[in-house]
Amino acid sequence: MHKLISELTRLYLFEEQQQYVDAQGGAQPLTPAVLARHLSGEQTVAVQLVTGSGLTRVLVLEFGGKGGGEAHWSALCAIANAVQHELDLPAPAVSISGTAFQLWLSLATPVPVAQARQFVQLLRSTFLPASTDILAAAPPADVEQVALPPCLQLSGKWAAFIHPSMGAAFVDEPGLDMPPPPAAQLGFLESLRSINPAQFAQALAKLQGHAGLAQPAPAPVSMTVSPVSSPATAPGLLLQDASLEDIVRWLHARNIEPTFRHRLP
Repeated sequence: MHKLISELTRLYLFEEQQQYVDAQGGAQPLTPAVLARHLSGEQTVAVQLVTGSGLTRVLVLEFGGKGGGEAHWSALCAIANAVQHELDLPAPAVSISGTAFQLWLSLATPVPVAQARQFVQLLRSTFLPASTDILAAAPPADVEQVALPPCLQLSGKWAAFIHPSMGAAFVDEPGLDMPPPPAAQLGFLESLRSINPAQFAQALAKLQGHAGLAQPAPAPVSMTVSPVSSPATAPGLLLQDASLEDIVRWLHARNIEPTFRHRLP
């Protein structure tokens, strides 16, 4: 569990100032003990992704809602592929929340939340046709607070990070009946890299150019985040259907033993 917490911190959390929202709606410190209980299903909390000074280092896009699972997955694939091949950014993580698909973009250096929202909006307007833009009503809270996977949802389903090639298997039910093995969750995260300030600025400028916006992007705020060293460069996402043998081979290469996602009758 300690290694999983370290990877989540490296990619998405602040070393300090990190908070969660308690049952009364108040902000409390997100200690390693609280995060461990969250990840084990004992106490699910909404993690605040924005500091008191209005900075964030993770962009979360949610694709979901009642019905339309295949359309949601196709839209996620369109954005994820554009992030890598059109904007030259590192591969994002993919998760299932119990009700939706989520795409996670990690920033090495925090940016103002207003700039993060603009980036997400421009991603959507640039790479999703208006007729299929299922994120049109996405709430700002997607950027500000989220139940960090893996975690147990109120529905009884587990949210979890998944390998992108497995997404099509969850179009009807984007959640797990059983808790995902921590080693598998660690395997999905440890090869991911954060977007560095130069990459973010270049990608934002490109998106602004597509939208006809001339103003330069403000520079990311200099701020120390988790000191955990970055792993080796990760290969690009393979956002396409994969065979069971492909998935098992990929997991075994990372010393992950696959398990069933549903309880058998």
